[in-house]
Amino acid sequence: MSAPETDDTGPDLTRGVTLADFGGRRMLRGHVGEDAVLLVRVGDEVLATGATCTHYGGPLDEGAIEGDTVRCPWHHACFSLRTGEALAAPAFDPIPCWKVERRGDAIVVREHVAPPAPAATPVTAAAKAPERIVVIGGGAAGFAAAEMLRRRDWAGALTVLSAEADAPCDRPNLSKDYLAGNAPEEWIPLRPANFYADHRIDLRLGATATRIDAGSRTVTCADGTALTYDRLLIATGAEPVRLPIPGADQPHVFTLRTLADSRAIIGRCAGAKSAVVLGSGFIGLEVAASLAARGLAVHIVSLDAHPLERVLGPVVGDFIRGLHEAHGETFHMQTSIGSIGARTVTLSDASEIAADLVVVGVGVKPRLALAQAAGLTIDRGIVVDAYLETSQPGIYAAGDVARWPGDPGGESLRVEHWVVAERQGQVAAANMLGARERYADVPFFWSAHHDVTIRYVGHAMTWDEIRIDGDLAARDCAVSYRKGGKTLALATIGRDAQALAEAQRLGGAR
Repeated sequence: MSAPETDDTGPDLTRGVTLADFGGRRMLRGHVGEDAVLLVRVGDEVLATGATCTHYGGPLDEGAIEGDTVRCPWHHACFSLRTGEALAAPAFDPIPCWKVERRGDAIVVREHVAPPAPAATPVTAAAKAPERIVVIGGGAAGFAAAEMLRRRDWAGALTVLSAEADAPCDRPNLSKDYLAGNAPEEWIPLRPANFYADHRIDLRLGATATRIDAGSRTVTCADGTALTYDRLLIATGAEPVRLPIPGADQPHVFTLRTLADSRAIIGRCAGAKSAVVLGSGFIGLEVAASLAARGLAVHIVSLDAHPLERVLGPVVGDFIRGLHEAHGETFHMQTSIGSIGARTVTLSDASEIAADLVVVGVGVKPRLALAQAAGLTIDRGIVVDAYLETSQPGIYAAGDVARWPGDPGGESLRVEHWVVAERQGQVAAANMLGARERYADVPFFWSAHHDVTIRYVGHAMTWDEIRIDGDLAARDCAVSYRKGGKTLALATIGRDAQALAEAQRLGGAR
C-alpha cells in the first residue's frame, strides 16, 4: 500500500547540488523529473535512492541513517542505500537506486541503477543446506520467512501451511483503514496471487497441521497429508480469546483476526446502526474507531478503569479515551457483558445497550498445542534461543508464539507485534539456511485512533515511573516508561523522529 513515488519538491538533482545544499544534514530530498530522490552522505560518498518507503509511503528524508542504511520514520522499515533492498520489515519491496556523478563541487544524479541480486545466505561448513523447508503459519512471520528464503536465492522445496482461507495479508489494516472503509481490499494481500507460483512457494490455504514428528522430521495435516522437512518453522500465531458469555455464539457476534473476520464485520455493518465492542485494548479501540467511521453508534465495554492502562498508563489511556469520545463513542468502564441478545447487550449491572453487532476484542492467546505435543520446551510460549531455534534442532519458531531471550540478563520476551513477527520470520529464514544471526531488534508497534497515531518502541511489562515530555493535549509528546532509572519503552505522538532515535538508542544499549 505504498504511495506513488512522484514528487517535484526540492532541487532538480539532474542540475546538480553541492554539499552546502545539505545544510549540515546527511540527507537531502530532491527530484529527478517526477521521481522523488533522496541524497545521503555516507562518509565521503553521496548515494541516491528513492525517497519514499515502499510500505505505506513514508518520507525517508525524515527517517534515520544507520551506517549505509536508512530507516522509515513511520513504521521503521530499513533499506540499503547501496542496493535499495528492503533489509527489515515491514517493507518488502526495494527502493530504486540512482547513479551519482561528481563534477567538481557539483553532485549530479543521473539514471536509475539496476540493483544487484540479494546475496545468497552463506552456509557454514558445519551446516548442510536444507533441501526441504516447511513453514506452519501464513501470517506475518510465516510469510516473511518464505519471502526471504526465496529472496536469498534458496532453491529448495518450500511449503507454507496456512489454516486461513486467504493468502497472507496486511493484518494491522484489518482493524484500521480496511475495516473503516478507507482501504480497498486490493491493498490488503501482502503479495499478488501469482507471487507464490512465480517464486515456487507451495502455499496451501485451509491447511491445518495436526502433528509434528521431530524424530522422522514429518508434519502431518488434518487431511492426512504428510510432509517431510529438513528445517521447520512454527509460526502458528495467536487466536482471539473467546469468553463464555451467554449469547456469544450468535451470528452477529464476532472476533477479529483474519481477513474473513473483517469482511464479515463489514458485511454486518451494512444493516447496522449500533455496535458494542468488548475490550479497551488496542484492537478493541481500533475496531471501535473504524465502526464509528462507518456511522455506527459505538459503545465500548471494559473491566479496566482506563483504556490501554496496562500498556500506556492511566494518563495516556484517558487521553485516548477522550479522542474516541470526541467521535461519539461511549465508554462503560469497570463493567462487563452479562449476556448478548438478538439486538441488545446486557451489562453486568443489568443495564442494556442497543447492539446490532458485537465485537469481542479482549486479547489473543498463542497457539502452542502443536509445539507442546511435539515435545518442544514451552514457557508461556515456545522457548527459542537468540537464533530463534527451539529445543529441538532444526525446528525454529517466530512471531506471536516465540519466547526469546530478550535483553542480556533480562527476562525473556514474547510479544504480539506485527513488525516483530515479520522480522523474526526474516531472521529465522537466514538461520534455517545456516546463518548464525541473532534476533536483537527492539520491539516496535503502532496504533491508530481516529486522526492520532501512537508509535511505541521497547517493551515495558511494568514500570515505576512515567515521564511525559511535551504536550499530550496538543498531540506532541513522548512518554517514557522507566524502571530503576532506566527507560524501557517510549510512546510518541507527533514525534516520529524521536521514536526512531529511541529505537536506535535501545538497540545500541543491548
